[in-house]
Amino acid sequence: MSGNRLYALRGATQCINTAEDISRQVSLLYDSLLEKNHLAENDIVSVIFSQTGDLDALNPAAALRQTGRAGELALFAVQEAVTVDAFPRVIRVLIHCYLPEGAQIRHVYRNGAEVLRPDRAQ
Repeated sequence: MSGNRLYALRGATQCINTAEDISRQVSLLYDSLLEKNHLAENDIVSVIFSQTGDLDALNPAAALRQTGRAGELALFAVQEAVTVDAFPRVIRVLIHCYLPEGAQIRHVYRNGAEVLRPDRAQ
């Protein structure tokens, strides 16, 4: 029987710059990653969010906490580096978690962010 190993799940979503939409899109992205990977919150080590500078209505880590999820998890959010031709209004997430060895991990790109990683978009 094999054990668990540490994995990194990636995801991204586009948002409108309102607290309501950021909260909604972060929740949908997070829930989708957990569901598609059969992941329980107690198997998550940390969650790192980045957001483009044009999204300043709400911190995505705070948005997730406000939904009542991720209560005991280490959450962190940063602003992405500004680059020429950067894709606008994007929140990205990186979840470090334990899953069974050999798990088929599924990344989630949604709500317009599929163009960032068409090779990983489901």
